[in-house]
Amino acid sequence: MRVFITGATGFVGSEVLRQVLAAGHIARCLVRPGSEGRLPIQKNIEVRLGDATDLESLDGSLENCDAVIHLVGIIREFPSRGITFKRLHTEATRNLLEAAESQGVRRYVQMSANGTRPNAATAYHRTKWEAEQAVRDSHLDWTIFRPSLIFGPGDEFVNMLADLIRKAPLVPVFGDGRYRMAPVAVEDVAASFVAALGCETCVKQTYALCGPEDFSYDEILDLVGAAIGKSRVRKLHQPLCLMQPVVHLLQGIPQFPITSNQLTMLLEGNVCDEDARRGWRETFGIEPHPFAAGIRKYLAR
Repeated sequence: MRVFITGATGFVGSEVLRQVLAAGHIARCLVRPGSEGRLPIQKNIEVRLGDATDLESLDGSLENCDAVIHLVGIIREFPSRGITFKRLHTEATRNLLEAAESQGVRRYVQMSANGTRPNAATAYHRTKWEAEQAVRDSHLDWTIFRPSLIFGPGDEFVNMLADLIRKAPLVPVFGDGRYRMAPVAVEDVAASFVAALGCETCVKQTYALCGPEDFSYDEILDLVGAAIGKSRVRKLHQPLCLMQPVVHLLQGIPQFPITSNQLTMLLEGNVCDEDARRGWRETFGIEPHPFAAGIRKYLAR
């Protein structure tokens, strides 16, 4: 199978690419000009220069492909550089759908996000929902995946926490630290995308992807601390009434580590109900990797 992949140079995309090749498929990767060097030099990788936000740049790029895996997305906006949720989530998805339909590709697999819903509190989730709706309205044989917080070598969130715990005597925590997450391993997410390529029963289905356990934010800090050899992580809980205005004021600075959108999503939590977990596991035959053991493998290095 020849699989057209967007976002193949990213954190999740590089693992999807690895598993697509391991499964014996040919990967045709869409990369922006100048980024092609970030792809491995390997047999069965084809490069197409273009931009998911520019429909014209996709002309002919999907021809002779059997499936599309669309992974492009952002967690933070930079409007002055044209990097917005609307453009990268909604418009890019519509472009890929139009290109797939016009160039004869039927199978389409979409990366979304857990918590995506209409009338969500954040633009991130609202634009992910708009993208999902465009997929559902298409004539393609689609499958949508909604991962929770994804962890693995090279991730941003866990590695950021590890760096903070190493350097800071006190780790700041927004609010009470009780909001819960069910982190999912990047290899399990990638395995789901690859398995979906040949899965007839998962056509026109949406799956939530969560790890086997839920943890509070405070518990995640302790697990990250233990993975890097810290017997105790000292936490400083900050009142939300004080921190939310500060985040709103400073979020425009690129170096500031969190935005109001991200804070809202953090406080909402990121978990799946048991039925959703079971449906994903049973459909794709996946036994999710546990968080604590998973992060030890790469943080210890």
